[in-house]
Amino acid sequence: MCKECGCGHEGGGNTRLQFTVNGYTAESAQEMETQLLGFPGVLYVHIHAHDGETTVDYNPEKTKLGEILKAFSDRGLEAVL
Repeated sequence: MCKECGCGHEGGGNTRLQFTVNGYTAESAQEMETQLLGFPGVLYVHIHAHDGETTVDYNPEKTKLGEILKAFSDRGLEAVL
């Protein structure tokens, strides 16, 4: 696995978060997906705007959970873990 992109390198690994986000519109869901994929170590984001179901695979050594949650709150979205 690759240390450069954060894709589950040895001694680390990725974390998968599955949670609900309140307040999505189709537009804000797409913007959130794009923003999160720009974070270091975020490899996968999938959002269902209609029910708020959100999945994020990321490397916590590259991006902290707090940074991900802040991205939602900065857009006025409520992430419920």
